[in-house]
Amino acid sequence: MNPPKNEQGVLVPHEKLSAEALQGLIEEVVTRNGTDNGFIQASLAQNVAMVMGQLRRKEVVVVFDENAQTANIISAKDLKPIR
Repeated sequence: MNPPKNEQGVLVPHEKLSAEALQGLIEEVVTRNGTDNGFIQASLAQNVAMVMGQLRRKEVVVVFDENAQTANIISAKDLKPIR
C-alpha cells in the first residue's frame, strides 16, 4: 500500500518513525524556525514537547518531499491535495 501523498509530499505517520528520528526531526524543525513562538520564550525541550503534543493531536503532520529528500512538519490545515 502506497503512503498518502499531497502537494507537499508523502504523509508519514509520526508513529512510524523511530524515537530518535522523530526527536531529531522535531529539533531540526523548531531550531530552523526559531525557538520563539511569538508568545513566550521557550527552551528547546519545551518546544519539542509542544510539537510532539501537536503531532499526537494531529494538528501537525510529518511530510517527506521525495524530490528534495527532506522531511518537514507542517500544520494539518495547510495540507493541499494533489490535483
